[in-house]
Amino acid sequence: MKDLARRLLVSSQNPSEPHVPEVVIAIGKLRISLVRFAGTDGFVSLLRRALAMARAEMPSLQSVKVGPDGNLHGFAIDSSNAGTEEAIAITAQFLTLLGCFIGEPLTRSILREAWPEITLDELHS
Repeated sequence: MKDLARRLLVSSQNPSEPHVPEVVIAIGKLRISLVRFAGTDGFVSLLRRALAMARAEMPSLQSVKVGPDGNLHGFAIDSSNAGTEEAIAITAQFLTLLGCFIGEPLTRSILREAWPEITLDELHS
């Protein structure tokens, strides 16, 4: 799942907004699809749980918070790519939880909607 998370984050890079971390952009893409499916509260709950799980492996995420609208706050960015592993951890945990709760087929559908340019071969891994 970490490889898929890494690919989604790379695909979410936006050169016109270098001050916005890729994880914020990626989670924003997922929010658009998932809010229609599970509502804002469902999305926020899932993201908060994913963040809690990611903190267990990355204590440096203690300053990151999930806002009531599902936005990530407090995620530091650095030109040296510090934070990349933290971003991967949050995204991978989110994808893992999503797959557990709604199943692989629906997760694939949501990811295809958000990232049509990405192949999802590793989703089942």
